[in-house]
Amino acid sequence: MIDQLHAQLGDEKITRMVGAFYARVKDDDLIGPMYPDDDWEGAEKRLRDFLIYRFGGPDTYIRERGHPRLRGRHLPFKIGVAERDRWLDLMGQAMREAEVPVEVAPVLGAFFAQIADFMRNTEG
Repeated sequence: MIDQLHAQLGDEKITRMVGAFYARVKDDDLIGPMYPDDDWEGAEKRLRDFLIYRFGGPDTYIRERGHPRLRGRHLPFKIGVAERDRWLDLMGQAMREAEVPVEVAPVLGAFFAQIADFMRNTEG
């Protein structure tokens, strides 16, 4: 099901959601500092391209970056329960702002929860 969401959301909705997410992350005191100040556009593009690919859209992310290696790419950052929960909260807000359809939101929420928990690399 997750790999069929692109057909329901399209590039535009995914782009709106990711943009709304990063607008919140920039001002967030917990996870905002994990992002390099000089690469907000790059971070946004990488997440957008990853989600488009993972949801069944074009494989731009794979062609440009190769295998996602999500856990490995996030190992340099301390990600515990608080960071996971904040990420999920900000993404939930972004989903609402982007007006993700109500029938898709639970599927996206479950996907994001699984991925965010998988990124945890520290207790607490």
